[in-house]
Amino acid sequence: MARSKHPKKEIESALNYAESQGWRIEKSSGQAHCWGTIYCTLEQREGCKMSVASTPRSPQNHGKQIIKKIDNCPHA
Repeated sequence: MARSKHPKKEIESALNYAESQGWRIEKSSGQAHCWGTIYCTLEQREGCKMSVASTPRSPQNHGKQIIKKIDNCPHA
């Protein structure tokens, strides 16, 4: 099943990058500020994760933060 797209193109692009690196994306249900969460490939408690904002102040910076988190993951 395809996930829903993020409304901000910069963040959607970062989420596509996350998927290409094997990260899992879970869309939140009902939380106002959190669109969802991304999880690294280590499927344990010690794995990396990051919240994805639904309406960040700067979509460009938030997209860069997501990419940086993915690139700096020690579990890749």
